[in-house]
Amino acid sequence: MKVLAAITGLIVAAEGAALGPQEPTALQSVLSLGKSDPWKPPNILLVITDDQDLELDSISYTPLIEKHLRQKGTFFRNHFVTTALCCPSRVSLWTGRQAHNTNVTDVNPPYGGYPKFVDRGFNENFLPVWLQESGYDTYYTGKLFNSHTIHNYASPHVNGFNGSDFLMDPYTYSYLNSTYQRNHEPPVSYEGQHTIDVITDKALRFLDDALEGERPFFVAVAPVAPHSNVDPRDLEKGKIVMTAPIPLERHKNLFPDVKVPRTPNFNPDEPSGASWIRYLPQQNQSEINYNDHFYRSRLRALQGVDELVDSLVSRLEESDQLDNTYIIYTSDNGFHIGQHRLPPGKTCGFEEDIRVPLFIRGPGVPEGYTQESVTTHIDLAPTIFDLAGIPPRADFDGTAIPVQPDFLGARHEHVTVEFWGQAVAEGIYGGIGPDGSTMIPNNTYKSIRLLGEDYNLYYSVWCNNEHELYDLSTDPYQLQNLYPTNARAHKEDGPLMLGRSLKQAIARLDALLLVLKSCQGTTCIEPWKVLHPGDTVRSLRDALDEEYDSFYGVQPPVSFGWCDAGYIVEAEGPQVPLTSRYGVSWDVWV
Repeated sequence: MKVLAAITGLIVAAEGAALGPQEPTALQSVLSLGKSDPWKPPNILLVITDDQDLELDSISYTPLIEKHLRQKGTFFRNHFVTTALCCPSRVSLWTGRQAHNTNVTDVNPPYGGYPKFVDRGFNENFLPVWLQESGYDTYYTGKLFNSHTIHNYASPHVNGFNGSDFLMDPYTYSYLNSTYQRNHEPPVSYEGQHTIDVITDKALRFLDDALEGERPFFVAVAPVAPHSNVDPRDLEKGKIVMTAPIPLERHKNLFPDVKVPRTPNFNPDEPSGASWIRYLPQQNQSEINYNDHFYRSRLRALQGVDELVDSLVSRLEESDQLDNTYIIYTSDNGFHIGQHRLPPGKTCGFEEDIRVPLFIRGPGVPEGYTQESVTTHIDLAPTIFDLAGIPPRADFDGTAIPVQPDFLGARHEHVTVEFWGQAVAEGIYGGIGPDGSTMIPNNTYKSIRLLGEDYNLYYSVWCNNEHELYDLSTDPYQLQNLYPTNARAHKEDGPLMLGRSLKQAIARLDALLLVLKSCQGTTCIEPWKVLHPGDTVRSLRDALDEEYDSFYGVQPPVSFGWCDAGYIVEAEGPQVPLTSRYGVSWDVWV
C-alpha cells in the first residue's frame, strides 16, 4: 500500500491537480497498464457504534461480530480514542486531527456540535469529500454529529455523500421515536419503530446502491446503540435524562443474570482518581443493582447491531464483493459503569472510557489475529487513505495503522488524550453535580497514554493542576495514583520507574505532554523529535538516559491558568517546550 501511495503522490505532483470524482484516478490508470483487468480500489464499509465499551467486555456478547470480523479479521487490542465524547471524537475520526486542532470539543455550540463543525470549515474538508475526489461513491446512515437537528439540517446540508440518511436531534437517542433525514429531503419520524430496525433497512438499501455502481464505494453505518435512551420531551424541558438503552423486543430478556464485571475498581472501598472523581461517595446497593440493569440493557441493545453486521456481511457475500471490501468496526468512545464509583457515563481518561473495539477485515488482513500496536481514532482516516491507495494529507495528526503483516509505516507508543468542559452522569442516579444535576463542571484535562515494551503508563494534568500517574503494569485498574503529593516523594531515593526516580520519569512525561497537547501533523506522530531533533531519542526509555537530566530539569511544566468550557489557549499555560541541542548536555546552553 505504501508503494501505491508513493506512485499516486508522484503522479499528482506531476499533474498538479486532482482528477474529478467521475474520472478514473491516476493510480488506477498506472496499475491498469499491461493488465487485462483494470485494478479496482477496494470498497470500504465502516460501522461506528455509540458509547461501546471494550474494557467491560461487551464484545464477548456479539457472536456474529465475532464470527464475521474477529475470526475473519484482526482485532486491535490497544486502540484508543483521543477524546472520550462522541462529537469531538467523531470529528477527529473524520478529519484525522486531534480535537485541539479541530477545535470541536463539545457536543453543543458554542464549542461543539454540527454548527461548530460547519463553522470550522470541515463540511468541505473531511473524509467523505476526500474519498469522492479520489473516485469513491460514498453513503452514510445513522448518527453523524450532535446538534445536527430537524431545524438546522439544511444550514447547510452535509457534504460528501452520494446518499445519506441522518439521525436528527432531538430524536437521535430515542430508540422508539427516531427521526431520520434523507439526502436533501425533509426529516421523517419513525415513531413506534425501533431505531435499529430502521437503520438496518436504510443501511442495506445504501449498500445495494453502492453495489450497483461502477466505482469503489465507502459506506458508513452509525447505529445509536448502545448509547443511553433520551426522551426528547425531557430535552424540550431543558433537562438531560439519560436512561438505560431500549433493546429490540426479541432481545429484551437476554442475559438475565449478567452483571457489571466486578473488577477491583468497581465501586472501590477507597476513593480513587483526581479532581471531582476523588470525592464521589461509595455507591449503595440500589445504585449497584441499577448499574447491573444498565449494563444488561446495553448488551441487549447491541444484539441489534450484531444482527445488522451479519446482514451487511451477508449482502456483500451475495454480491461477490466481500473479498474486495475492507470492513472496519469501532465506536466513538468507551464507557464506564461503577468503576471508580462513577455512575454510567464517559468523558474520563480511564481505560474504560478511552479504549474501544476495533476490528478490521479485508484483503490481506490476517484472520483471527490480534494486533498489539498502539492505534487511535486519529489514525483511521490515514488508514482508509492507505487502504484506498491515496497519499496521506500533510495535516493528518495520525498515521496509517498496521492492517497488513508487511506494513512498513511508522508506529508510535503514545496516545494524546484531552477533554474540555463538563462531565455528564447518566442513569437515574446521575445527580452527582454540585447542584444535584447530571452535569459536573471543570472536567478539563490533558493526558498521555504510553505503552512501550516494558512500560504501560497514564499521566494526566487537570485544569485545577491536580496530577495523575498510573503504572498499569502493576495497577491495571488505575487505583494507585503515583504522582508525588509531598516533597519527600520527589527525592531521588523514592520509588523508581524504569530504573529512574519518579522525579526524573515525570519530568519526561510532562515534557512529552507539553509537546502533544498542542501538536500538529508530524509532531503528533513523532513528538520525541520535537524535544530531541538531533538525537536518537524515540521513546520514553531513550529519554530517561541520565545525560538528559539537566535538559528535562528546566522544561516549563504543563499547567492551566484556569478551568474553561472549551479550548481556550490562554487558559492552558506553556505551549512550547525547550529543545535539546544535538546531543550536547543542556546545562552547557543555559
